[in-house]
Amino acid sequence: ESWVGAPLRTDQPIDQMLLRYLAAFGPATVRDAQTWCGLTRLAEVLDRLRPRLATFRDENGVELFDLPDAPRPDPQVSAPARYLYDFDNLLLSHHDRSRVVTDGLRQQNFVPHGPVPRLVLLDGFTAATWTFTTARGAASLTVHPFEPLSAADREALTTEGSELLDLLAPKASHEIRFAAPT
Repeated sequence: ESWVGAPLRTDQPIDQMLLRYLAAFGPATVRDAQTWCGLTRLAEVLDRLRPRLATFRDENGVELFDLPDAPRPDPQVSAPARYLYDFDNLLLSHHDRSRVVTDGLRQQNFVPHGPVPRLVLLDGFTAATWTFTTARGAASLTVHPFEPLSAADREALTTEGSELLDLLAPKASHEIRFAAPT
């Protein structure tokens, strides 16, 4: 109330906020939702929403919440290659980031609370960082992998990277490079 200078709403708009969060980032734990929005006491809100939600248990027995009609691909299906931008919500929206962050990223020794690198996901996990430069009508995307990449991964990253370059520099000539693993 001191932030907005008005009384807090009492019609529970937090319910709708959590349903929208789950639509984007479910299945998620109570702690994931709290990490995403910075609010506490969300267990009671999710308990109130429980009849409208699907629930699961992760490999550690922690309860996960999701929308009942949300797509949940078979665990055997590979996730597509993706380039994430600085401060991407996928990385910031979960308390347990081990679902995405790999030891390869942890070993890069990025400064805690420093700039978040632009990350590359392969099969849903951090596998590289990327940089983008432009000069004299040419745009270059460089992938800095944590480990050697397979030919299939390079092809997937080239396809996805071409689409990213079309967005970032539509009028420039495009080049995609792969640096040596770090």
